[in-house]
Amino acid sequence: MDQSRLGRHAGPMRIMLLVTCLRLGGAEQQVAALARKYVALGHAVCVVSLLPGCEVELPDGIETIMLTMRKTPAAMLAALMQVRRFVLRWRPDVVHAHMVHANLFARALTRICPVPATVCTAHSYFQGGALRMLAYRLTDRWGDLTTHVSDEGRQAMIAVRAAPEKRIIVIPNGIDTATYRPCAQTRAATRAALGLRETDRLVLNVGRLVWEKAQADLIDAFAEISPAPGTTLMIAGEGPLRAALAQRIAERGLAASVRLLGQRQDVPALLNAADLFVLSSRIEGMPLVVGEALACGCPVVATDASGVAALMGNAGTTVARGDPAALAGAMRDALARGRGESSDEAARHQHIASAFSIEAIANEWLRLYATYARAGAAPCMEAVDATARCH
Repeated sequence: MDQSRLGRHAGPMRIMLLVTCLRLGGAEQQVAALARKYVALGHAVCVVSLLPGCEVELPDGIETIMLTMRKTPAAMLAALMQVRRFVLRWRPDVVHAHMVHANLFARALTRICPVPATVCTAHSYFQGGALRMLAYRLTDRWGDLTTHVSDEGRQAMIAVRAAPEKRIIVIPNGIDTATYRPCAQTRAATRAALGLRETDRLVLNVGRLVWEKAQADLIDAFAEISPAPGTTLMIAGEGPLRAALAQRIAERGLAASVRLLGQRQDVPALLNAADLFVLSSRIEGMPLVVGEALACGCPVVATDASGVAALMGNAGTTVARGDPAALAGAMRDALARGRGESSDEAARHQHIASAFSIEAIANEWLRLYATYARAGAAPCMEAVDATARCH
């Protein structure tokens, strides 16, 4: 990202982050990372989730609203009125929505409630079928700006007329490079906890166990490389395909060398412990975990899903989606090269830190918030004055 484009709002802002849910996914983790950074920079933040439950780490002290919205007109209207009451009380300068349901909800909110600025962010290459794309198209003018986390995703939305070319831009996800960084001590401790010897090789995948992540292709590719003793594949994540993947592991005769770790809270440590990270996905928006792996200094092999090329640059190896043989070849070559020296790890970390740090991305968002909030501030000046008096 061109650092000259970054800017800071002249004063603290009131930022409402609206999300579909707060499960342990890439989009949700990005929302939490932005919330933490905004609070650290002195801005007021609230988070509104359309569904209950929270699996991500949010900053202490921020106001959080958990709805229980159902897919019925009456339930949606009730949720809109509940959020309208909150907006009129909290008076945000900007509502920033993330993921398709929250994006459409935020646009509908503008019909019943004054908001100085509304920004909607799409996180996946595939946003849904024809009805969702029609809903995006019909409500586009109700928001101020639509963004996507990758250029491929942006182009896809333009192609299906979900957003006009002039009203959708790319803002990538940001990586917390203070949390995700090479650490020899963490690597040694985590490998010991996993039962790995110094000479063992660990191949790691992190992601929900769903069709889009294509871990079955990864298992097939791992079987094809005929892993030597001491080479282990570990898959961190949970999801509906766990039983099917366990069966595939057994059918491939890999029970001794492939482990399903379940949901983990120590992903930075796992990425430090790994000798190779592999992304096997069919569909992505911009896979945060690829950037996180590189930031931890770990070599990466990834499919050419949306957003991968921009993240990887020349720092890793990309192969075609849905081709276990190509994935196997790239894995074999990467394992032969190894993790490399500390200078190689530092170079991968710097590749991410220089272009995708959460600090840079947060400041880019703040610049956009300020631009659109100022443009729409005149009708809402009374709300701004009230906020100043109360806070």
